[in-house]
Amino acid sequence: MNKIKIIPFETREQVLQHAQPYLDSVELFLEERNKAVPLLLKALKHAGREAKHEIMLLLGSFAKQEVAWPLYEMMIDAHESEDSRHDASIQLSVIFPFLKDPQPIIDRLLRELTHEDPLMRMNAAFALGWEGNAQAAIPLIERLYDPDTRVQQNAVNALANLRDDRILSLMLERLEHGSRDQKRAILFNLWRFYSRRDEVISVYLEYLKHEDDDLRFDALVLLGLVTDAKTHLEVYARALSDADPRIRALALRELAEFGKEALSEIKGMIEGMLSDPEMGVKRAAMAVLRKL
Repeated sequence: MNKIKIIPFETREQVLQHAQPYLDSVELFLEERNKAVPLLLKALKHAGREAKHEIMLLLGSFAKQEVAWPLYEMMIDAHESEDSRHDASIQLSVIFPFLKDPQPIIDRLLRELTHEDPLMRMNAAFALGWEGNAQAAIPLIERLYDPDTRVQQNAVNALANLRDDRILSLMLERLEHGSRDQKRAILFNLWRFYSRRDEVISVYLEYLKHEDDDLRFDALVLLGLVTDAKTHLEVYARALSDADPRIRALALRELAEFGKEALSEIKGMIEGMLSDPEMGVKRAAMAVLRKL
């Protein structure tokens, strides 16, 4: 009489319970990698959003080959949450440069760029944005004109991640003619073009004069990321009279990093900020004056 082989069934909770020790200990994961990887791939299908994110990061760090296709499948799965699908696209963009043969997935993603679902186009665009992926440049440039704003923004991020300074000219053209949301996305990615830093700085300086409060604020934040604030005393001094209190307060916080000699030149202006109608601006002004 033949014996019937019984395959034990694991519940969702049991799978997640068995996977947790590997999430808690990278050392254990590496020690039992052959056992851990298939278990974590199984848990990836059942986990909540936070646990999914942890599993993606762990497998993306130590099991790139094994997790590539599961990440793609998660990215295109309409039953997954939008957050998890986007997390998968981000992780794909991170591991792509390390894959032995990424072309099959790249081909799929290039097709997804023209999918009828904007969420699919958005995530495909982000996944294709990694340094050296030149074949994605033209398809991503086409997505800058996508009817969906989020797709446009993810195309901007992806193009910046290609690390190709030749794309800067195109970005600047879209900065002039694109939508407001696209302008903001481009401003937040210009700093990536390292070899054309002076040109990027000039763009941020120009946008400090823009009529849109958010664009001026973004430009001031980003200026501090790409240059030494101490070289722009006049810029921050002018910002003290900006109509937006966020910009006035940010300018004062930047000025707090200046030396006493530089601050003494505009001491009167800073003292004048003590009568500003916004309490946050007043507090920032007092912090600067304490240095004097």
